[in-house]
Amino acid sequence: MKKIVAVTSCPTGIAHTYMASESLEEAAKKMDLEMKVETQGSVGVENELNDQDIKEADAVIIAADTNVSKERFAGKPIVEVAVADAIDDAEALINQALKGAEEGKETEVDSNLYSQVSDEKSKRKEKRQGPYKHLMTGVSFMLPFVVAGGLSIALSFVFGINAAEQEGSLAAALMQIGGSSAFALMVPILAGYIAFSIADRPGIAPGMIGGMLASSIGAGFLGGIIAGFLAGYITQWLKEHIKLPKNLQGLMPVLVLPFLSSLIIGLLMIYLIGPPVKGIMSGLEAWLQGMTDANAVFLGLILGAMMAFDMGGPVNKAAYTFGVGLLGSKIYGPMAAIMAAGMTPPLGLALATTLFKNRFTRQEIEAGKPAWFMGISFITEGAIPFAAADPIRVIPSIMTGSAVTGALSMLFGVGLKAPHGGIFVLPIPNVVTNLGLYVLAIVAGTVITAFMLRILKPKLEE
Repeated sequence: MKKIVAVTSCPTGIAHTYMASESLEEAAKKMDLEMKVETQGSVGVENELNDQDIKEADAVIIAADTNVSKERFAGKPIVEVAVADAIDDAEALINQALKGAEEGKETEVDSNLYSQVSDEKSKRKEKRQGPYKHLMTGVSFMLPFVVAGGLSIALSFVFGINAAEQEGSLAAALMQIGGSSAFALMVPILAGYIAFSIADRPGIAPGMIGGMLASSIGAGFLGGIIAGFLAGYITQWLKEHIKLPKNLQGLMPVLVLPFLSSLIIGLLMIYLIGPPVKGIMSGLEAWLQGMTDANAVFLGLILGAMMAFDMGGPVNKAAYTFGVGLLGSKIYGPMAAIMAAGMTPPLGLALATTLFKNRFTRQEIEAGKPAWFMGISFITEGAIPFAAADPIRVIPSIMTGSAVTGALSMLFGVGLKAPHGGIFVLPIPNVVTNLGLYVLAIVAGTVITAFMLRILKPKLEE
């Protein structure tokens, strides 16, 4: 029996999403086909397609008026239409999908380094489960705010380190965009989308409200993470246990769930969770600001090794989130160590493939060329294909180089006010303190990585 999978979604996520799903299922039944439809509605994703469903499918139908990711359907023939088309003529869509399957149509997948990195990141995303998956969802939605805000703040420093204090100046406007607006949204966005990952759309409002309360109380990014998880799980519990009559179900995602869960998480943050978490954050900030050289080097060593350990995985993201969270407290040293250590792995591999070609395959040598750009752009994932091919030798090499870079950055007292951008933010005045020593730390780690690879990797036959 032929099998087709489908995704339906409309902007409101209430009526057309489910009408299209029902129409496709009825048409498939008449045509004696197996059909599974994932709906992305107002209460979130239901009847979700898993890897096995997609693998067994002959074709894919996407009937949506919203953005639906197609990466997971790579290699399958896809018919993409408006949601109304599935309601009006589902049989025609199914026939079109079957025709594509018979003709062997496939979505194209590139094979260069960038697509290899993208594929690996997609695989990792699929493997994420439980709390880590929810945390990474929040982090991924938060990052654009952090980057945009950080770079706006960095641009304000072009006019002088204290130029933003001049009311009405361009520097003050840039600081308002970055610090007062983008950075102010950082923790609420983090909390809101952690809750979204757990409870779908109904979790966003209570999550963001909890995150905003964490910011205003002084509980910082740690309070935001706690608020996001609590809001998500509370909303999910309410969604599963509150049963309304069918004609009132539309009130659940827009009234009942956001109101009740926002009330609960708000009271918890104000009276129970916020005050002790604020104390923890204050203690952490005081410790970081009063670190000795030995403590700073040790912290840089640990953060650097974490950045290279899994190259964009949970350990890497934990280190990065730690550095980003401290930016709001005006603690810039860890962020500098983290970005430098994240640049080192692809740069070290690029250098090694240039100097020691007899240690690498022809394909790896070619992949080393774009790795230069990925390294200077702070895309640590550029090292993933090399590590996947030879993890026992590559991972210790890049961890050593990144650990040295992180330790040197902290030892040199480098501070970085921008959370991303690689070398492209370094020329901006006042963004990096001790710029020359910062570059030296990155170069040192890159060279050490390359020579570690030279020592550990054996020569290859022609």
